[in-house]
Amino acid sequence: MVEKKSGTIAVSERKEWLERGHEKISLNRQCALLGLARSSYYYQPRPKNELNESLMRLLDEQYTRTPFYGVLRMRQYLVNQGYRVNHKRVVRLMKKLGLVALYPGPRKQKGGVPEYKYPYLLRGLAITSPNQAWSTDITYIRMRHGFLYLVAIMDWYSRYVVAWQLSNSLDVSFCLEALDQSLTVATPEIFNSDQGTQFTCTQFISRLQAETITISMDGRGRALDNVFVERLWRSLKYEEVYLKDYETVEQAHRGIAAYFTFYNQERPHQALKYRTPSELYYGLKTAAKEKENAGSALFSLSP
Repeated sequence: MVEKKSGTIAVSERKEWLERGHEKISLNRQCALLGLARSSYYYQPRPKNELNESLMRLLDEQYTRTPFYGVLRMRQYLVNQGYRVNHKRVVRLMKKLGLVALYPGPRKQKGGVPEYKYPYLLRGLAITSPNQAWSTDITYIRMRHGFLYLVAIMDWYSRYVVAWQLSNSLDVSFCLEALDQSLTVATPEIFNSDQGTQFTCTQFISRLQAETITISMDGRGRALDNVFVERLWRSLKYEEVYLKDYETVEQAHRGIAAYFTFYNQERPHQALKYRTPSELYYGLKTAAKEKENAGSALFSLSP
């Protein structure tokens, strides 16, 4: 009975039940009853690497300025800032941040094979109406101590941010939450993403297929295939994230929520002839009403 019930209780709480030196039940038996590996009793979380956090902040800022910088240029940039780093560390940190230089490079080795792969359908396609094509991507959001991941779903015609979610991990759940949130607004004809594992897994693909949405995917290493979302990240970071330097997750939530409301409802876009995304997405008559309701959206942090 204990073994069955313990599976529904958090590991951290079960560890508190362990009693070292119990007269009748050995530590091995206690771990077995609680569904814990004995090694977990001795495990101590590794402290955050402050140097890596500083390097990631610099890489994120420099990438936003010069997205065409590859590993070698990024390494030289860090060296010029006074950090002694090798290219292997830069590769590891850029991969953790999801940063890829915006130029075609040689394919020296193949990456992991996604569960599903679809062709890129937006090249040369005339986008003439809202919900004709949506696009999604994930970016890194730095905080004063630590970082978060942000996913957003954008309508290509209007640049309207249909949905977004924050998470402290790259688990697919926060991407599914954003997708479900967006589908309460409308259903696109085409949904475009990169070939990241979050977007090529069975759960995500099956959700799109259930709505009979045509699936499109960027070519590997071709960030320009998703250029509008890349521009959104640049605007968000320069106009919000870098100015605020969030101390807590709650501050990040409030700041990003306020920015996306501003971005959708008030910020004029030159490419849209100085109209707002909301004006194009909903039409001039309904945009004002949608603006009034913007503050009522709910956003949750994935565990």
